[in-house]
Amino acid sequence: MSGNLFGSEFLKLAEHSLRRHHLPRIEQCLAMLSSDELWWRPNDSSNSAGNLVLHLAGNVRQWIVAGLGGAPDRRQRDLEFLERGPVPRAQLTRALQFAVRDACKVLRRVKPAELARTHVIQRMPVTGFNAVLHVVEHFAFHTGQIVFITKQLRSKDLRFTRLPGDTRSPQAAKSGGRGRRWVPVL
Repeated sequence: MSGNLFGSEFLKLAEHSLRRHHLPRIEQCLAMLSSDELWWRPNDSSNSAGNLVLHLAGNVRQWIVAGLGGAPDRRQRDLEFLERGPVPRAQLTRALQFAVRDACKVLRRVKPAELARTHVIQRMPVTGFNAVLHVVEHFAFHTGQIVFITKQLRSKDLRFTRLPGDTRSPQAAKSGGRGRRWVPVL
């Protein structure tokens, strides 16, 4: 596979991972949590789902929209963790949706050859490839935390994965139930 084809596929996969895989899971979790639960923390050294959403939106904007896309970096990272709410669910959801949308616009503009270029993000020199990989893995990590918080508070299977012994047919798994947007089962 040529470098340009590899880079192009990498950028498409990154966009898919953010927009079509992880963001829908976070949206479903946020919709299931009450206003108080959005800001619940199991202890002082843990983050709430609300903090994680603010953190993801800030990270995506800093690393992709500003770092690769050239927009001004206005991130105030510490405030993402200091917030205790209540920031309304709709505002949190929109902030993350807009950050992902803007990042995906940048990913579609980036030329595969530009992935080798060095950028300075958080005062560190990183390649475009490293920046995109960082955001995707970081987004996946915190998506898992938000899913875990939601499962803890709801005590139910969110049906994002198939557990051993799951007897759902592939069609039933795809439908995800009435009124729910289908999220691929892993």
